[in-house]
Formats: sequence, structure tokens, C-alpha cells
Amino acid sequence: MGFSDVLKKSFVQATTESMSRGDAVAALAAACLIAVYIFFIYRLITRKTFYNKNFNISLVALALITTAIILSIQSSVVISLGMVGALSIVRFRTAVKEPMDLVFLFWSISVGIICGAGLFEIAVFSSLLITAAILVLDRLPSVKDSMILIVDSADIDGEKQIMEAVRQYSVHSKVKSRNMDAESLNMVIEVRVKDGAECIREISRLDGVKNVSMVSQEGEATF
Repeated sequence: MGFSDVLKKSFVQATTESMSRGDAVAALAAACLIAVYIFFIYRLITRKTFYNKNFNISLVALALITTAIILSIQSSVVISLGMVGALSIVRFRTAVKEPMDLVFLFWSISVGIICGAGLFEIAVFSSLLITAAILVLDRLPSVKDSMILIVDSADIDGEKQIMEAVRQYSVHSKVKSRNMDAESLNMVIEVRVKDGAECIREISRLDGVKNVSMVSQEGEATF
């Protein structure tokens, strides 16, 4: 038997320090408990937005699946290589719309990896730390949402009066677009106002103003 044969045999039979059955069950149980904890935290965080129960359940399943994969990989180098090849052909097409969903997705996967490695203390401590960070940052006051003010006026020279009325109720304002023809003026203005109803009333009293509307803006504020 040559050196290459010995090396090949040694590589095929190579194993890492694997867990006993009791340790494997403990790892799966720990991953399940922490994943259920993530389940309730996700439901708490998304109480003000759209809650996807199927996605939340998948977080628990994903942590358990990841733990099982890590436990299997530890048993043999051959299994680990086969697992890499099998997972490399998997393609996920589901788009993650919310950034927080992506955070919880990686959190669940990380818990599975850490529990599969037997580092239960790190999994528990990191989960508590992540929870504290999310809850604290979620309670911080955010900037007031911007509104979109739409004004239709029969006075094509009425922009100055309209902007003066807007500035009475909004410290920050920005003209997003102007549309003008021979008989009318249309303006779209991004504003941040405290009393939107009174602002609309004030603008509607201006000469030539035919229609005023204010709608909420989706997305990040520009100022």
C-alpha cells in the first residue's frame, strides 16, 4: 500500500469529535427552545406591521434543520462534503420584503449552527442580547413621517402664495414636481406638518386654488 493509498484511506475514515446521542438530543432540544423564543419575539416585534405566521413557523423549523445538519457534518468528513454538494444546488426564490425578516432568518440559522456545535451558552446569551438590542432600538423615537401635499390651482403664478402658506405649518418642505399649462398649476410638495387639516384649509382659501389633498408617503424621509 503506497503513501497515496494510506492518505486516501485516512481521509475517508477521518472523523471529527462527534457528540453522543445524549448530546445530540440536548442540542436539538436547546435549538427548539431558543427557536420557540425567537417565534414569540418575532410575533411581538411585528405586532404593528404585517405578521406572517408561516414565515414565523419556518424560523423554528429552520433552526432545528440547521442543528441537525451541523450534527451530521461533525460525524464524518465524507458526509460534510456530500452535504456541501447537496446544499450547493438548492436555490431559494422567495424574496424577503422586510429587513427585519432577514434579521430573524439569520438569527434562526445562527442558533442552529451554534447549538449544533454544542455552544449552548453562546446561543442563549446572543439571543438575549439580540432581543435587548431590537427592543431598545424599536422604542427609540423616529422622525415624523413626511406627507405629500398635492395642490391644483387656476392661478399659474400662485406658487409663491402656496409655499408661504405651507411654511406656516411645515418647517421643512420640498417641491417634488410642478406641472403647468396655460390655465392651471399642479404642485406636489413633500412636507412634515403637525396639523395637516389646518394646513389644507389655509391653502384652500387662497385665490385660484381648486383642489388640495394630502397623502402619506411610503419610504424614507428625504430630510
